Amino acid sequence: MTEPNGLVVVDKPGGLTSHDVVARVRRLAGTRKVGHAGTLDPMATGVLVLGTGRATRLLGHLMLTEKAYDATIRLGVSTVTDDAEGDVVATASAAEVTEQEVRDALARYVGDIEQVPTAVSAIKVDGKRSYQRVREGEEVALQARPVTVHALDVHRVRTAGEHLDVEVSLRCSSGTYVRAIARDVGADLGVGGHLTALRRTAVGPYGLDVARTLDQHGDELALMPIAVAARAAFPSYDLTTEQAQDVRYGRPLALDLVDLTAVFGPDGEFLALYRPEGGRARPAVVFVG
Repeated sequence: MTEPNGLVVVDKPGGLTSHDVVARVRRLAGTRKVGHAGTLDPMATGVLVLGTGRATRLLGHLMLTEKAYDATIRLGVSTVTDDAEGDVVATASAAEVTEQEVRDALARYVGDIEQVPTAVSAIKVDGKRSYQRVREGEEVALQARPVTVHALDVHRVRTAGEHLDVEVSLRCSSGTYVRAIARDVGADLGVGGHLTALRRTAVGPYGLDVARTLDQHGDELALMPIAVAARAAFPSYDLTTEQAQDVRYGRPLALDLVDLTAVFGPDGEFLALYRPEGGRARPAVVFVG
């Protein structure tokens, strides 16, 4: 049996870890060579991009792409995980907070910001995951890191007893914690906040329109060919026969590239990712021998 090579775009259900989804796809694809381009929390649903076979080598580059989410923030309740899965640590009435104050507070998180990730995260601290340290009773103080929120739209602010539920959509850079935005906006408004729902609607160019549920993949594994995936995610360049041969040997090319670029042979075969370096195009990763 030929090893499948391509992307599998899953609409992840709530309650499963990303590793649960990887295990399921390994069984469906009949290979252990399956990886993912960034995890989703168990509570979260939506787009999870996996790669099989040679396409796993694309995943590290796809992890760096922009993400899009729909989310619901509850103001007036703080949790240890900054989402609905964690124990409640504080409550406050948000009844006096106006919709305009909510919108103004969230608007301050659009652009380049310094964000302290949630302590219950997979970030490593001295070789150990932050969430493991928290579970062991340690106080974890993570360093702020630069992230970018390209757009944040508030769709609805509704009353939920003494609390407010805020429905938003956002586009952000890789590494942005939507949970942390909920936490920080709640702190800014003086009432606390956490995330009650999160749905990832896109990873780079791959959206819910190309995602399939695990049951749908179980009926027939929907594999996006590696060439199609590469053209969708990166600028592309079609090479001559001579240039394609140079790529097979990992040689630099006399191309004026601006960004990481997918290069293709005359027959449309995806050959490699090349990056601009020192006035030349040099291989970042070659997919053919």
